[in-house]
Amino acid sequence: MAQRSSEKGVTGPAPVVDEPGRVRNVVLVGHSGAGKTTLVDALLAASGTISRPGSVVDGTTVCDHDPAAVRQQRSISLACAPLVYQGVKVNLLDTPGYADFVGELRAGLRAADAALFVVSAVDGMDGATAALWQECAAVGMPRAVAVTRLDHQRADLDETVALCQRVFGDNVLPLYLPMLNDDGVDVVGLMGLITRRIFDYSDGLPATVREPDPEHLPAIGDARNELIEGIIAESEDETLLDRYLGGEEIEVEVLIDDLETAVARGHFYPVVPVCAETGLGIDVLLELLTSAFPTPLEHDLPTVTGIDGTPQPPLTCDPDGPLVAEVVKTTIDRHVGRVSLVRVFSGTLRPDQVVHVSGHGMAERGHPDHDADERIAHVYAPLGATLREVPQCVAGDICAITKSGTAETGDTISAKEHPLLIAPWEMPEPLLPVAIVAKSRADEDALAKNLSRLVAGDPTMRLERNPETHQLVLWCMGEAHAEVVLERLRGGGVDLETEPVRVALRETFAVASKGHGRHVKQSGGHGQYAVCDIEVEPLPRSGGFEFADRVVGGAVPHNYIPSVEKGVRSQMDRGIVAGYPMVDVKVTLVDGKAHSVDSSDAAFQTAGSLALRDAAEKGQVTLLEPVDEVVVRVPDTSVGAVMSDLSGRRGRVLGTEPDPAGSEHTLVRAEVPATELVRYAVELRSMTSGGGTFRRAFVRYEPMPAQLAEQFRKEHSNSR
Repeated sequence: MAQRSSEKGVTGPAPVVDEPGRVRNVVLVGHSGAGKTTLVDALLAASGTISRPGSVVDGTTVCDHDPAAVRQQRSISLACAPLVYQGVKVNLLDTPGYADFVGELRAGLRAADAALFVVSAVDGMDGATAALWQECAAVGMPRAVAVTRLDHQRADLDETVALCQRVFGDNVLPLYLPMLNDDGVDVVGLMGLITRRIFDYSDGLPATVREPDPEHLPAIGDARNELIEGIIAESEDETLLDRYLGGEEIEVEVLIDDLETAVARGHFYPVVPVCAETGLGIDVLLELLTSAFPTPLEHDLPTVTGIDGTPQPPLTCDPDGPLVAEVVKTTIDRHVGRVSLVRVFSGTLRPDQVVHVSGHGMAERGHPDHDADERIAHVYAPLGATLREVPQCVAGDICAITKSGTAETGDTISAKEHPLLIAPWEMPEPLLPVAIVAKSRADEDALAKNLSRLVAGDPTMRLERNPETHQLVLWCMGEAHAEVVLERLRGGGVDLETEPVRVALRETFAVASKGHGRHVKQSGGHGQYAVCDIEVEPLPRSGGFEFADRVVGGAVPHNYIPSVEKGVRSQMDRGIVAGYPMVDVKVTLVDGKAHSVDSSDAAFQTAGSLALRDAAEKGQVTLLEPVDEVVVRVPDTSVGAVMSDLSGRRGRVLGTEPDPAGSEHTLVRAEVPATELVRYAVELRSMTSGGGTFRRAFVRYEPMPAQLAEQFRKEHSNSR
């Protein structure tokens, strides 16, 4: 929501830069509750961007402005908060730590050039954070670690740093050690390992910098040696190691320069202890963000093509180059309308500029391909929900635009005369279905309007109108995601309720059967007369439908045989015992009767339908359920529990194999009935403490157990 600057205690005008070298785009990642949002507010306050930091509990932080985030006291969406420190603009991208909102995390990673991993000194980290580190490593994204919540009585910085080193791997080393006050409990300062200086926060920010006391030197010495060895190992100066081993004191300036180079290139990962509440470490963290993290000029840019898919030259981060930007997030504000958060990769975005907006490749998620020319009315620097107008946004920077008629998350904004398309980023598949029903016709209209807005802004949600079950299904990432989606729909004036999700089954004949269809009516004038006899036999799975005739002597006139087939097909589409389509049968027309006057196409269609129903009553019709192949990625410690659970879901475990990505995970492959997977996304997360994920794909239909099939038949009979 656009707000006046004073509403959030914002001080000064919006920051504007004219070249990419003065920009840093940093995404904050970590598990829920690690303190990312609180840290952002502390950084904003320390840089003078806001007058004082807000509180998550009070709902006054800059980044958590969504009503659902305030109520739940956790981030649920991506937020951008820029600050200026020593002439450098830092765009802080605060992401949710809860797994349900991984789409917002993906958007933040797309817009950023470096990642700050926020790890709680109280709670450690979750499996998702560890997996994300490996993901960033695979693309070479520069990273650093901020250890938070040092003021908590259970905080253990040493153990947390050791945990980071075990999980994240080599070159994860602290730049500072904590300094305790006289009671030996509270952290009141930091000991700089490179500079051998004490940063004393007893009086708050800024820190008082002084020489270390004699008792500090032994602790600094050992940790400093390890740090210097790590920095030298990444140095381009091959003589540095020999000089160090020879006992030469390496200049602090040289160490800092090599450290900053190694961090910017993604080869070294410094750890900085911070405490947002007391201000401890906030200033040194700002120094790290501005001096060690890379500029957009040093970051690889995404691939672009023409809107027809033709290859294009690689992009460069040039403010004078062709305009190419990407919508990384879309929200709908009740006062402003559509607000799009945009990362500019090339060129410069200006007010009153006519641009081309393209969105391709997301039709399966409910985003039809679209292309349109639009005029950019205003360009804003976003600060959470606050929008401050700026004259431009150069390559490498992040801005917001409003009131776009077509821009959706993932869309490309480019020059009107040279439209381009950015390769989309990978989005996880939503795997929790939620069926919704509007309570009235007026609610149906409001629902359609609000759903289009939600789909435009949330590519992790998929909208499905199932033609077989006649349900409107929202596919979400998990229960928390579904709760937010439903709350936003209701907040938009839609009165709705949820209902159990129905799985599309099939019917088939289990054994051969015979059926007789007789449709005879006389009501004055031409009557209706048609009689047919059929034989039905089951076909192998995926056998489809076959129709044959063995009529002799013209018992059924040749021109009415297709009518019988049409009636049979129509009845198969409607189902017989439970209202699901019938498949995998062969129907043979063997005999019948016709009337020279009263027989007709419609009469024989009805007779064919009745004959199939009669065959079903005399024979044995069974229900078929879809079976999916499921690949579950779980921590090695959870393999046994997951395999046992899959078996309990009537699944067949096909085998296990080590995860190719490593990181102590295993892939479990199984075939499981789709009816058993409706809430599997929620239950797997609970079973593996958030460390398990899965994907699914339809394989085939198989007969449903008789007891379950009977239950579905009763439900169908009761609903008629």
